[in-house]
Amino acid sequence: MPIEWSGLSPELLLSMDRTSAVPLRSQLEDALRAAIRCGRLQVGERLPSSRELARALGVSRGLVQECFGQLQAEGYLSTRVGSATRVAAGACDVPAPAAPAPPPARLRADFRHGVPDLASFPRADWLWTQKEISRDAANETFDYGDPQGNLEFRGVLAAYLRRVRQIVASPECIVVCSGFAQGLTVVLTALMAKGVRRVAFEDPGYEEAGIAHRQRLHGFEAVRVPVDEQGIDVDALAASGADAVVITPAHQWPTGVVLAPERRHALLEWTKRTGGFIVEDDYDAEFRYDRDPVGALQGLAPDCVIALGTASKSLAPAIRIGWAVCPPSLASLVAETKHESDRGTPVFEQLAMAKLMESGRFHRHLRRMRSVYAARRAALVEALAEHAPSIEITGLAAGLHAVAHLPAGVDETSVIAAARERSVGLYGMAECRSDHAVLPGQLLLGFGNIGERTIREGIATIADLF
Repeated sequence: MPIEWSGLSPELLLSMDRTSAVPLRSQLEDALRAAIRCGRLQVGERLPSSRELARALGVSRGLVQECFGQLQAEGYLSTRVGSATRVAAGACDVPAPAAPAPPPARLRADFRHGVPDLASFPRADWLWTQKEISRDAANETFDYGDPQGNLEFRGVLAAYLRRVRQIVASPECIVVCSGFAQGLTVVLTALMAKGVRRVAFEDPGYEEAGIAHRQRLHGFEAVRVPVDEQGIDVDALAASGADAVVITPAHQWPTGVVLAPERRHALLEWTKRTGGFIVEDDYDAEFRYDRDPVGALQGLAPDCVIALGTASKSLAPAIRIGWAVCPPSLASLVAETKHESDRGTPVFEQLAMAKLMESGRFHRHLRRMRSVYAARRAALVEALAEHAPSIEITGLAAGLHAVAHLPAGVDETSVIAAARERSVGLYGMAECRSDHAVLPGQLLLGFGNIGERTIREGIATIADLF
């Protein structure tokens, strides 16, 4: 599709050799023909006006008009009174690019996990913050900024984390990142520099492909440690010989269990005994329903726990704001590692989120979304109770997904494939297991980005598959 320009005439780079014996008009005609034939100028694309092109090339407007007239006569250009000069249909020798592949068929219901309600992003509040920032920002705000993160945002964020998550936080110990993935990358890089060589991950937990990618990137040895109904098995962690562990204690991904108090204490004892580090992923702790709040593990041992957080669930993944709350001994190293990877996370998004938090609009948004997700969670429970009462569901106390346990012997792969034929998107636990086992069959039912009515219709459509 050609670029559509509004207002000013588009620019076009053409070279003219005034030392050549070839007349300037001939040079211009040849240059335009070549640009059209090789595809630099696409069919339907607008050319600069004769006045603008003449000014840019330092030639007379009459010369450019004569050139345009000649190329129009040859079929390269088309003009209409009151309209711009454009490349004519059929003038380009380069075949048109293949049409993009059609988008995948729209699912009737998609129980995709890990995604908040994208339609509920607070657009009006976000626009308000952008206007406020653009009006009041000092000129220095438009510079590269502090690679560790904007100091104003880090101050507001530290106060929020202390108050809401019981995290021991100060602006000096926070490194702002472009989402969780970058946060984990820079933290692991810093830990490697500190001598960590073996990193433990929960099983089930993050996808094996993601862990393998980070192994290749950082050169550490990854080990998987089993998770049960009380969280990560600390005895197995100790036996693994790991120097660091990445965990999701408040709402284990993907089983949804909460790390039991005795396991928390055992985990902290492990750090004291081994000098190991804990990387805590606090990914969706803002959303809880029928349980008491669970504070971050970092608040119990800020000297050995790095807390990672993100706005991807509370606002939207597209914001690309995350953070790492580091022990004082690691903060400068993590900040330096972040600086080496880029020039910093976009400042205006940080200031916008700070303004949302300071104004109370962020907290109002969270309160509203808790009610929305609670209603969708209830709709999922009611739909399963009505259409598939034999299915056990767990992991519902917090977060944006539930785990549905299939009957014995029913593997999740066949259920997922059959549901897809009915335009219902389901996702299994196998992708989160280190051995990719499909038994026992378990489904991850996300309810963050799917409405109540669609939840009920989707479950009714596939209930017999269970």
